Amino acid sequence: MGFSLTINHVIILMSSVVMASGLSGYVIYNGSQLQNNILQAVSDAREVMSIQVEVVYATVNESTTPDSFVIFVKNIGRRPMTNFTNLDIYVGEYGRATLYPYKTDAGPGSGFFSLTDVDEDGDWESGETAILKAYPESEPSGSMFEVKVVPFRGIGASYLFAPPP
Repeated sequence: MGFSLTINHVIILMSSVVMASGLSGYVIYNGSQLQNNILQAVSDAREVMSIQVEVVYATVNESTTPDSFVIFVKNIGRRPMTNFTNLDIYVGEYGRATLYPYKTDAGPGSGFFSLTDVDEDGDWESGETAILKAYPESEPSGSMFEVKVVPFRGIGASYLFAPPP
């Protein structure tokens, strides 16, 4: 009877070791998954923080028909921007701004905006100011205007301005 009891204890001990090993492997795997998720979230946050803009000045250009908006925006992020199709521009009367999609050859009355970086090389580098021209389809009116510039996966900026007197 003593020998079979010893074998039972050995089997129970080995089963416990196997179960503990499996459980620890599972815990380590899930801990690794959690660590990867946290690292990915930090990387995504770093990416968002590296693309950031600031609206420096905006006005209504009365020399076009219909009037257009001229917006000066500075890239204050760490990364340059080269693809402007994912850059959203909302501009118009306060509380009624309109989305203007990007188009390289936007012109008066088109409903699009164009972007020219200061050195005109097509890359909107960090620290560089760009001139955005938004062309409404009809004459803008109002006593107060707003503009919001939102880069794709980045931090945007808003600006309120009055039309020229």
